[in-house]
Amino acid sequence: MAIDHDRLFKELIQTFFEEFFFLFFPDMHEHIDFRHLSFLSEELFTDVTAGEKYSVDLSIETKLKGEDGLIIVHVGNQSNVQSSFPKRMFVYFSRLFEKYRIRIILVAVFSHDALRDEPSVFSIEFPFGEVLQFPFFPMELRKKHWWDSIRHDNPIALRLRCLAKWGILKVRKSS
Repeated sequence: MAIDHDRLFKELIQTFFEEFFFLFFPDMHEHIDFRHLSFLSEELFTDVTAGEKYSVDLSIETKLKGEDGLIIVHVGNQSNVQSSFPKRMFVYFSRLFEKYRIRIILVAVFSHDALRDEPSVFSIEFPFGEVLQFPFFPMELRKKHWWDSIRHDNPIALRLRCLAKWGILKVRKSS
């Protein structure tokens, strides 16, 4: 029986949304108001030109501390190497913004086996100038030193250590 890794990822992040940001994005965590979380229904986008459908991984409506307006935090999991991934993140952002018309933060979790520097920007350039620089926030699981966080009681760190122990997530021990 095949394991639905995308569904498990979504459930893990939904259950431990605040802990995820505390562990991997502490600067962002400091500003998000976790008392106001509303998980949005899964968005489905069609790429008309390629004829493919994409579902947005996980979108959460929340607020920033000290502000009244809402924001959306989108967390996407990328479990394989895909050269068009930055472009897809930009398309997700565009479609979410078109629908909700509020500020959006995009986070990409790279969980594939490849040890490589993943891009964190989608850009459109011409020889005469740059038209677009769209950055998003990456987190590459394979580059994390899980054994360095052995004393963490953060549920996300504990679960990732279990995955590493079971061989589902390979770890690099730091020297």
